[in-house]
Amino acid sequence: MRVRQIPAQRKQEILREVDAGTSGVAELAAKFGVSEMTVRRDLGELARAGKLQRVRGGAIGVPNEPPFAETAIERIGAKDRIGTAAAELIEEGTTVMIDIGTTTLQLARKLHGRRITVITTSLAVFEELYRDPAITMILPGGIVRRNYLSLVGPITKSSLSQLRADIMFLGTSGVDYDLAVWDSTMIEVPVKRAMIDASRSVVLLADCAKFGGDGLVRVCNGVELDRVVTDVPLGAAYQEAISSAGLAVTVA
Repeated sequence: MRVRQIPAQRKQEILREVDAGTSGVAELAAKFGVSEMTVRRDLGELARAGKLQRVRGGAIGVPNEPPFAETAIERIGAKDRIGTAAAELIEEGTTVMIDIGTTTLQLARKLHGRRITVITTSLAVFEELYRDPAITMILPGGIVRRNYLSLVGPITKSSLSQLRADIMFLGTSGVDYDLAVWDSTMIEVPVKRAMIDASRSVVLLADCAKFGGDGLVRVCNGVELDRVVTDVPLGAAYQEAISSAGLAVTVA
C-alpha cells in the first residue's frame, strides 16, 4: 500500500525527480499517487521558491552552476586560442553547428565576415553573429535556460532532427581518459546528441582543464568524434584512446 506523504516531503521528492529528468505533470502525478492539480500546485510553489522552472506540461530543474558570464572569463586565453584554431577548420559555404559553451563562443567570435550558415542552440553565439550579413543564422526553438543562455527541450531536439550540418563544434564539462565526453547538466544532453547526429563531422573544443574530468551524463564516446582542438598536447594517458578512435588532434 502506498504511504501517504505530507506535502513538504512530496515536494522534496518531486524536486529530486525533476532534477533526475522526470518532468511531466502526468508522470509525476502517477508516480506519487496524487492528482495532476496537486502536482501543478506543488510545481508552482517550487518555482516561486526558485527551485525549478515551470514549462508547458511540467518543469525543468534549475542547475547549480555559475552564470555564463562568470564562466566565460575563466581560462580566456586558452579558449581564445582554441576558437582561432577551430575557425581555421571551417570552409566557406559550409553549414556549421555550434554547441553552447564559453569555448564555442570564442569560436563564434572568429567567424565574422565568413559566408557560412550557422545553426546554434547558444543564445550567446546568436547574439554574437546575428547582425553579420555574411552569415545565415538558424536558431531552433525551445525552452530558454536563462542561466546558461541556451535552448533545450523537445522542440529544440525535434528542430535539430530536421537539419544537417557539415561540421559541429561540441563543448563539454569534462573528458575522461577514454575520451568520452560528459556534461554536468542532464537537460542539455539530448540536444547535444541531436546536434551530433545531424552533423557529418564532430569537433570537440576543450581546454586542458576539461581533461581527466567527467560530469553527470555521458554525451558521446571518443569514436563519435573526428577531431579534438585543445590548448596543450594530450598526455600519454590519452594516446591509446586517440589511436583507437582514429582522432585528429589540433593543439592551439
